[in-house]
Amino acid sequence: MTKIGLISDTHSHLDPKVFEYFKDVDEIWHAGDVGDIEVIQKLAAFKPVRGVYGNIDGNDVRAQYPLDNRFTIEGVDVWITHIGGYPGKYAGRVRSILQINPPKVFICGHSHILKVMRDPQYNNMLCLNPGAAGIEGFHKIKTLLRFSIDKGQVKDMEVVEMGKRGALPGNAAG
Repeated sequence: MTKIGLISDTHSHLDPKVFEYFKDVDEIWHAGDVGDIEVIQKLAAFKPVRGVYGNIDGNDVRAQYPLDNRFTIEGVDVWITHIGGYPGKYAGRVRSILQINPPKVFICGHSHILKVMRDPQYNNMLCLNPGAAGIEGFHKIKTLLRFSIDKGQVKDMEVVEMGKRGALPGNAAG
């Protein structure tokens, strides 16, 4: 069994609570819009990281992370990309790939909207967007996902709310 912490859209802000929420995970997956490379470096110093770059990421992040990250873990085919969409509303590039070879788990970020849903059109593919963990954007609550992958199955899905978007550590609004 592999425990996963899924994060996206940090936009150069890494809430210290992430380390507490991800203390028991085996890997951290970042679905893009890292912002400052230091964010991903801090995560990688804590746990192994798999990720992709997002539309706001500079050459430093793009040099270390691809546009698409597709891999198999515990018998599960996973595809992470930043701008992907969701069932019925996929980006054109993504839709063309899904029509040929859909993964079991499709992960994206970008929208800042947390989603956990299945797509019956593509073999009941699990679509995940962890929302946004940073303080930039229109989202109101900073969110993450935690889950496990075990023998070909995704299990124990948890939504983590880290507090209000504008709440910085030590700010009573959190």
